[in-house]
Amino acid sequence: MLRVGVDVGGTFTDLVGVDDAGRVSLAKSASTPADPSIGVMDGLGLLAAELGTDLAGLLADTGLIVHGTTVATNALLERKGAKVGMLTTAGHRDVIEMREGLKDDRYNLRMPPPVPLVPRARRLDVTERLRFDGRVETPLSKTSAEAAIRRLAAAGVGAVAVCYLHAYRDPRHERETRKLLARLLPDAYVSLSSEVLAQIKEYERFCTTVVNAYVGPVLGRYLGNLGSRLRKAGYQGDVLIMQSHGGVATIADSVRLAAGAVLSGPAGGIAASRHASRLLGEGNLISFDMGGTSTDIALLEGGEPHLTGDKAVGASKVALPSIDIHTLGAGGGSIARVDAGGILHVGPESAGAVPGPACYGRGGTAATVTDANLVLGLLDPAGFLGGRARLDTAAVQTAVEGVAAKLGLGLLPAAEGIHRVVNTNMAEGIRLVSVRRGADPRRFTLLSFGGAAGLHITEVARMLEINRVVVPRVASVLSAWGMLATDLRYEFVRTHVGEAGQVGAGRLRKLFAEMESEGRQRLGTSFAGQVDVRRSVDMRYGEQTFEIQVPLDGVDVEAKDLMEQVVERFHKRHEELYTYSAPGQDVVLVNVRAAVIGRLPALPAEQSRRVGAPAAPRSRRVYLERWIEVPVYAMDGLAEGQEVKGPAIFESATTTVLIRARERAVVTAEGWLDIRLS
Repeated sequence: MLRVGVDVGGTFTDLVGVDDAGRVSLAKSASTPADPSIGVMDGLGLLAAELGTDLAGLLADTGLIVHGTTVATNALLERKGAKVGMLTTAGHRDVIEMREGLKDDRYNLRMPPPVPLVPRARRLDVTERLRFDGRVETPLSKTSAEAAIRRLAAAGVGAVAVCYLHAYRDPRHERETRKLLARLLPDAYVSLSSEVLAQIKEYERFCTTVVNAYVGPVLGRYLGNLGSRLRKAGYQGDVLIMQSHGGVATIADSVRLAAGAVLSGPAGGIAASRHASRLLGEGNLISFDMGGTSTDIALLEGGEPHLTGDKAVGASKVALPSIDIHTLGAGGGSIARVDAGGILHVGPESAGAVPGPACYGRGGTAATVTDANLVLGLLDPAGFLGGRARLDTAAVQTAVEGVAAKLGLGLLPAAEGIHRVVNTNMAEGIRLVSVRRGADPRRFTLLSFGGAAGLHITEVARMLEINRVVVPRVASVLSAWGMLATDLRYEFVRTHVGEAGQVGAGRLRKLFAEMESEGRQRLGTSFAGQVDVRRSVDMRYGEQTFEIQVPLDGVDVEAKDLMEQVVERFHKRHEELYTYSAPGQDVVLVNVRAAVIGRLPALPAEQSRRVGAPAAPRSRRVYLERWIEVPVYAMDGLAEGQEVKGPAIFESATTTVLIRARERAVVTAEGWLDIRLS
């Protein structure tokens, strides 16, 4: 029985199939931005051909599809979400516009404020009020709520965000409003702040709820289209959707909490990195995912990525737990341009899937990173996508010559400049997630994946003095592969503000038990796998404004000294982050968190690719400061333990890897490249 991972990117849709014996098959199809489900079905057809069957045969033999999608992300970034209305406590309609009182560039007086997802005319007051402790100050006025709903109906809204003050303490008014919406606006997508993010801080809760309402209908339509296409093609199994926190959820739960899938695509790569960390026995990894449009970078310590509740996507805050990923506008399709001062820039603008880089021959005329790599001989124009596509060398020369003319350089120096500039940009991105957060990148191994990463990764590593790079055999589709190593996961939070000693261990245990019970209910009685619970708390010193998240892994919640252990964990975590702690100060508990994880069957170990003699390499002229002949190895023809010294190139149907002089690669049992830099 097959498990299939699907990752829809900006340029390509990646697919990986893994059977019970650990055999891995992969395919790439062009993404179809107008309706990504078309590209998914095209990719499934290619994967079927790779396995020697047809689409119906593939789907009949598939028991699970795990899907990462950028539909919610793109809807938010491109402002193509639903027409949203907002109902809120009287006097609080401007919370999402006032934001936190800050600008991204606080000293830029000419910087315009971000435009809210809901214009003021559709943010309506409702007469009701809860106090901070959940007591009712003003009962919900049904007359006021019904009048506001009728105004939203007249405005033609397709989604409604209900955001009442202090609803995290008692959701009764929001739930009553939902009943009114079901009667007066039955076709609207409804998002309640008490269900989206049941925690303190109005701006984060209101904004995340609005984002949920904005992207929910779009994601729902897409997943509905995909489900319909799969059913018509004969698929009867489950479809799980990758979530921003690194777990997966059902389609129904993903549509209900659509904001939780805003970072669905990049999270697959981190899931793969977590699995690779276990395979490599290396806990300290920097994941580096360079695709056609962007590069995603994340830090793993002890084999686990960092989670954050402070993520901004475009101008919108999404305060749901998500993997801390830094995204750069640097990919194979990133466009090179020369500004008025004669300075070369690469990205963040991208040629995307349509028209794509000039070399794709689809009408693109701008020079991109992929075009520059072709000029330098790093790509085989006849072997792209395993020979299914031939790159247009004439169009490439014209595009790169346009950049060269503006720089006053020849063709080759201009192409080399594009290559170096994008490498520098990506090295700086790694510094952002490591050096600027107190982590020395030299202690880490760089895990390289994404279709475009292999030609850049060792040079990026050298800039950072990193001496080990690992490139998986399935590097070009590793995000899709990693999705198959995930688990069902539900995140819960309860706000309970108080000095830690006054809150007490009994209250803390009760909150954890409530969230665990809700999580097990979400998993359902039919789930027969192992269930794990990960607990954490948000705490701060009494005079501080912001709290930090403190993991409680290894803490016995039934211990008599539970609260003392929690406080000690807080002091230790504060010192790790800020180099000091203050044990004499009062410690305040703010939020209590639990992740309920339903373990899915483990991903089978990838089979060794080859045990016989290695295949002889071909050769190709490439430009590495000068034209030289380098050996070109087929990645499927490598033998376990084989060592290759650079300069050399490794090619597969979906990616190309370059190692330079003073670098050597050793082939692992899985066919991965373990590269060491001198």
